[in-house]
Amino acid sequence: MNMTLQFFGATKEVTGSCHMLTVNEQQVLLDCGLIQGSKADWLRNHDPFPFNPQNIHAVVLSHAHIDHSGRLPNLIKHGFTGPIYTQRATAQLCSVMLRDAAVLQERDTDRQNKKRAKHDLVPLEPLFTEKEVDQVMAQFVELDYGQRVQIADSIEICLSDAGHILGSAVVELWLGNKPEQKKLVFSGDLGRAGMPILGDPTFIEQADLVLMESTYGDRLHRSWQDTLVELKAIFKTTINESRGNILIPAFSVGRSQELLYLFHLYAKEWDLSRWRICLDSPMAIKATEVYVKNYPLMDEDFKRFTRQSPGQHPLLSCAEFINSTEESIELNDIHKGLIVIAGSGMCNGGRIRNHFVHNLWRKEADIIICGYQAMGTPGRLLVDGAKELTIHGQSVKVAARIHTVGGLSAHADQAELLRWYHHFEQSPGVILVHGEPEAQQVLIEALNQDSATKPKHSAIAERGDCLDLTALPEFVWLTTASESNEPSER
Repeated sequence: MNMTLQFFGATKEVTGSCHMLTVNEQQVLLDCGLIQGSKADWLRNHDPFPFNPQNIHAVVLSHAHIDHSGRLPNLIKHGFTGPIYTQRATAQLCSVMLRDAAVLQERDTDRQNKKRAKHDLVPLEPLFTEKEVDQVMAQFVELDYGQRVQIADSIEICLSDAGHILGSAVVELWLGNKPEQKKLVFSGDLGRAGMPILGDPTFIEQADLVLMESTYGDRLHRSWQDTLVELKAIFKTTINESRGNILIPAFSVGRSQELLYLFHLYAKEWDLSRWRICLDSPMAIKATEVYVKNYPLMDEDFKRFTRQSPGQHPLLSCAEFINSTEESIELNDIHKGLIVIAGSGMCNGGRIRNHFVHNLWRKEADIIICGYQAMGTPGRLLVDGAKELTIHGQSVKVAARIHTVGGLSAHADQAELLRWYHHFEQSPGVILVHGEPEAQQVLIEALNQDSATKPKHSAIAERGDCLDLTALPEFVWLTTASESNEPSER
């Protein structure tokens, strides 16, 4: 039996998740995400797929974040016609996120083509349009957690809660037939135990191979309690000193809803009643509506709190929802007493950039960075101490106070990744994806330090690597990034 796993994205980087399983002649993709970061990174999304989309039998999508789902429309544009298996809430969120991405791309492409026309240049095409998004939605097969289904000959899957965002899933895959059957577990993006709104990541016990994310493999987050203390101090200082506005770049799905919940819970303790809180993101507003509808997927604390406060939903009670461009522009005239939550989370698009133009240069303003910032993004530049940013073609001085609040991260830290892996019995082999090289190296060393739970084999995936799954538990590489002919072992 032919059974391989090949890596095409999120290899030694955090975005562009894409891995291909082949069982006999059936090809199945795990995720198909956008590459994010610098302009050069974005342009890589226009490169041809390193496989023929027409030959893909099915896609299994771990969750809705654009770096995992964002190239699905492009996959369909180039001939993929098969089913896309995912959790029900993920499908609903993809309708929001992919449509928003399509509109932005069409708008940006139209703007560029007007400039190109003046120089008699060939017009560009957007990566995908709303037409392809409509087709993505038609090809979704929505699953519940715990539902085991056959998706191809000799391939079965089951999704479990990953605790990262609404609908996020750990994917269990059974490949081939007994007695040669192998089990692969794909972590997707793992969340953190004890975080608000969502359930904890699911522990899995059996696997022949674990494909694990490693975003924060080199660090520990602040405890949840310390994070709440840190946020309270930021708001207290700003309020007491009568400083300017607070801007929070936030991912539209996950982080924005978490912030709304926190502001509802701690409005009195953080003295927020005198502040105007605005969610200035049409996509985040639509995503919040999806969260509200999927009440049964929330953790017990959230459901209990909601039941005890009829008519005062914790995601809808504390903030104004700013939908129109005109309403957003009106916020520019407010110089203090305003908290703005806006996308994009990495500050490389969206309304947060307009708010930066009007506030980033003001020493009275505060910026709270509360999510992962990929290399090359404006958010990463702020975290790294940039003195100015280029926004809409103009240089904007950075005078505002920058706060990096890592404890709000929706990704597991090193200790939580290790804890999740250590629940597997018999220490299966592990391959790290979705992480920068430094973080991955630290994590793989940590995995191998404990003799009792040391993986049988471990590796950091590189783009193009192809693993022979029939040889498990041994790692036999049929193709590596540097070698493409002879089978080899690392």
